[in-house]
Amino acid sequence: MSIPNRVSYKDIEKLEPLRIRKSFKANFQGSIPAPFIGRFNYPNVNVGMLSPQYSGDTSYFDSPTLWSKAKFSVSKIAHMRYSLVNSQVKSNVKKFSTRYLDLIKESGVSKKPIEVEVNLFKKPTYKSIDSQVTPFGPRSTIHRASVVNNSGVDTRVDRVISDTDLKANTAVVDLYKKGFDVTKVNRILSVGEVGVGKSRKLVPTRWSITAVDDIVSKNLLSKIRDLPVGDNLAYFGGNWGNFYLILFFSENFRYELFETYLNMKSNPWSKGGFVYSTDYEEFLGRKDYASETSGGYYAARLPVCEKLISLGRQGGVLALRFITPDYTAPLGVWVCRQASRMALDSKPVGFSSSSLMLDYARELIFRKFGFDLDLILKNSKMLKYTQKSMLDY
Repeated sequence: MSIPNRVSYKDIEKLEPLRIRKSFKANFQGSIPAPFIGRFNYPNVNVGMLSPQYSGDTSYFDSPTLWSKAKFSVSKIAHMRYSLVNSQVKSNVKKFSTRYLDLIKESGVSKKPIEVEVNLFKKPTYKSIDSQVTPFGPRSTIHRASVVNNSGVDTRVDRVISDTDLKANTAVVDLYKKGFDVTKVNRILSVGEVGVGKSRKLVPTRWSITAVDDIVSKNLLSKIRDLPVGDNLAYFGGNWGNFYLILFFSENFRYELFETYLNMKSNPWSKGGFVYSTDYEEFLGRKDYASETSGGYYAARLPVCEKLISLGRQGGVLALRFITPDYTAPLGVWVCRQASRMALDSKPVGFSSSSLMLDYARELIFRKFGFDLDLILKNSKMLKYTQKSMLDY
């Protein structure tokens, strides 16, 4: 995609109305809504806790579900996230060398944000951010840290993390089935609190997000593949400059995602007017990582699977993501999950044939974005298979 994996804060500061606060202190008391496990130099990574420099209920600083329900704007979410200080230390993912790791783990499994007192070696500063994870603000190394107030652990979570014979995949599915939001589940996985005894380890936040989306959707797919085939349905919706047109075809499950970045300032038919990436899986799934669309592939597949389960049907799924210039700051792959959920919550349009549904899709996307959908549909592996089946029939 044309949205880079790494974005500098100098680039972010150019965006209006974003104004990054710089009045951060080296010593502060604050409440931690989330931990953060880095991935660079793995297995020796930066392990940190994210917190604004004040106390209180800061859970809304790390809640995509709440942001979606409250219809927070890109700038509002960015303001909140860039005010989170990452107080970090270096640790091996398995040897747990840091004395602050228990505190960081506690921040990942607690009911509510824990309140801590932090002394950093120096005033936190900004560095580049990873566009695949929900962004945060400046960072610095912990000198001292201690818990001021702790909310405890949900008994359902405690039972799972106390079971050292329970595999990580099983634990993730168990927590999801108990009604925990995937954001909460990926925090617990990330701080290494699930899995079989000696195999437990810290999981970089970026990896844990995708792992949870993948594990849960695969569990749902094991049921979806046995469901009857559903109807031809089209869903459209989204937010934060990200919109999804999701087409359910009346056939066995397959899944294909196109992510298209639209440059509305140039002619969309010109070479520089758009760029796309795509990944695909057949009925039995894929064995390798979706390298082109990365975490967005799994983040959008989860709501698709949830929708199919709710319908009690299976189908071939073509998910089309359109990224517009309104997406002014990278917010992480949760945008894909929530925007696709918003699309799937809309009232579907039904069709008697797949060809009529595709005609509708072309007209809708041209009307919404002035974009010729055939520029990407002609490269669809799924449609080539669907059209061949129609001709055979």
